[in-house]
Amino acid sequence: MTGEPIPEEAYAAALAGLPSVGPGRLGALLAGRSPSAAWELAGGGASVAGGALIEDSAIRRACGGPLEVPKIAAAWAEAVAAADPARDWLALLAAGIGVTYLGAPGYPAALAGDVDPPAVLFWLGDLGALAWRRVTVIGTRACTGLGAEVASELGADLGAAGVSVVSGLAVGIDGAAHRGAVRSALAGGAPPIGVVASGLDVPYPRRHAGLWREVAELGLLLSEAPPRHAPERWRFPARNRILAALGEVVVVVESHAGGGSLLTVDHALARGIDVMAVPGSVRNPAAAGPNALLADGGAPVRSAADVLDRLGLSRERVAPAARVRRKLPADERRVLDAVDWVPTATSGIVAGSGLGALEVARCLHQLEDLGLVRRGPGWWERRVPPPRARR
Repeated sequence: MTGEPIPEEAYAAALAGLPSVGPGRLGALLAGRSPSAAWELAGGGASVAGGALIEDSAIRRACGGPLEVPKIAAAWAEAVAAADPARDWLALLAAGIGVTYLGAPGYPAALAGDVDPPAVLFWLGDLGALAWRRVTVIGTRACTGLGAEVASELGADLGAAGVSVVSGLAVGIDGAAHRGAVRSALAGGAPPIGVVASGLDVPYPRRHAGLWREVAELGLLLSEAPPRHAPERWRFPARNRILAALGEVVVVVESHAGGGSLLTVDHALARGIDVMAVPGSVRNPAAAGPNALLADGGAPVRSAADVLDRLGLSRERVAPAARVRRKLPADERRVLDAVDWVPTATSGIVAGSGLGALEVARCLHQLEDLGLVRRGPGWWERRVPPPRARR
């Protein structure tokens, strides 16, 4: 970029990579300043023991008081001296990673009015995904198979109804919801939106690297963390406020009592955002969180139709799963209804359907071909169908 001015976005990205910078300190640095002016302030902060930074009351508070400022100021000045924002900006462009900052023309309107907006955002994909109706689907990493199936079904059905699913791409409920949303997006549904706690070039968990790529290609990935930054522990609760802020409704599928998902719930309630919950068995520890929310007056989610009702959208826009079921022959519907979302013994399916063993076997194989059930040794269980599954 020899001879060309360095864009403000490059300085914003560089500020986000300073040592000991979290959302609060970054916001204080940028408050009332352009990113380039904030960069200059951070670079000269070591002079007179950080006097220029101490003079700013917001920075002083964000740093933990005047006694902490000199140490932080010295670290910032050293980092600024060693950095090359122009070089790093070219690397961002090469990786396809976009940058925006609070107050910039391209900053998402969905976050600009939040009580605690990210000062700097990195993104992959299409920021236009935020123009769709949005529902945040969250839950525990240690989910049950049933919980994962329900999350995936919600993701697919909401996406098919034109509602973008926002989640954190974590193991468990988050990943399941996004897999459903991805299937729907591939069939023409709403784009999925992921909010993550590491650099956009550092997929976490690693097993979700493929899912990250699919969400970025079909929708949008957002992060406050600069590239090459591994997910630090504090970034997850910080990320949760963005998950809450982006959802018009927050849906909790499974969460243990005191689980991290309830932090997102707290952020949503503080913002006046509706929280809904999927009811579960009182014997299921992973349903303790949603059941407690329901006991406190939260609205139940039996299917995506309940969420669409809360959004004021028509139920007719929903549920490819339900449409597939309606197209089945009567015998296959009876067999499908006898299969639970947890492993169900073949003998139980025969008894529940009221059909003969041979007819049940035939129907199960048809349902398996449609992706509606899957088999195990001596058992079958329900599955969420692919969006394109049709008779």
